[in-house]
Amino acid sequence: MGLTKQPRQVRAQGDTQDDERGVMRDCAGLALALDSEDAVARRWAARDLLHYPQQASVILLRRLVQETQVSVREVILTSLARLGDAAAVAGLVGCMRSDDAQLRNEAIVALKGLPEEIAPVMGTLLADSDPDVRILAVNILESLRHPMVEQWLLAVIEHDQEVNVCATAVDLLGELGSSAARAPLQRLKQRFADQPYIQFAADLALKRIGAD
Repeated sequence: MGLTKQPRQVRAQGDTQDDERGVMRDCAGLALALDSEDAVARRWAARDLLHYPQQASVILLRRLVQETQVSVREVILTSLARLGDAAAVAGLVGCMRSDDAQLRNEAIVALKGLPEEIAPVMGTLLADSDPDVRILAVNILESLRHPMVEQWLLAVIEHDQEVNVCATAVDLLGELGSSAARAPLQRLKQRFADQPYIQFAADLALKRIGAD
């Protein structure tokens, strides 16, 4: 009697030998994988959580603040930027206060890609009690494609009392400013008459926008 060939055993999706994701692909399984010791598993989890947008941002942000692997952080930030919901924006804004300079910079890059989503909170950021946060907010404006950018910058140079914040805004106005910036720049020069850099930067901005 001949041997009967046994059917090939097919591994279930999620088996670690066939699928590097390695866990059940529901939200709970992905949250668990995001805390795995395996960086590959964490990267896959950060990608696949996009399928659960209602819960994903909170889970991803929780991991972001403790993640040390650069490649995993990049995927988490990409997923957060793709989600772009209120929780993602609030969490990224919160990262601007982190003691981790790399995390602060990564959050700013992610927020620059969310012009419509960050716009409702930009006024609050530019009026924050921490001048470092205000400077970071101005840095977000550098590449933010939004029609309010110049108005936000003009509000800074008109009202902010911190010279370093105003200096950052003036530098950007030199690149983005229109004729609407002429009078505010002149008033800024008067307000910080004893600050050589403000005088230099404001004069340069005025020259670039065609003002005498």
